[in-house]
Amino acid sequence: MGSARNIMGYAVIVAALGFGLGTWIALYPTEERRQRIMQNLPESNPVRMEETRKRSALLMQALKDAAETNDNIVRGIGGSK
Repeated sequence: MGSARNIMGYAVIVAALGFGLGTWIALYPTEERRQRIMQNLPESNPVRMEETRKRSALLMQALKDAAETNDNIVRGIGGSK
């Protein structure tokens, strides 16, 4: 009786792993879809890449300014430096 329970438990684990692997394989992007994804990345378009660089630079500057002050910039109270 105990061995039947163990075998059943192992069968459930193997079935769950098989289901997970099958789902992974079914949802894995094909080469065509991977190419479409690569075309839509910001790195593939020079204009979008430059916009991303500018936005990142502005964000880093804002973080640097926030790190240099003791005021709570988020609340907007006492926003003097």
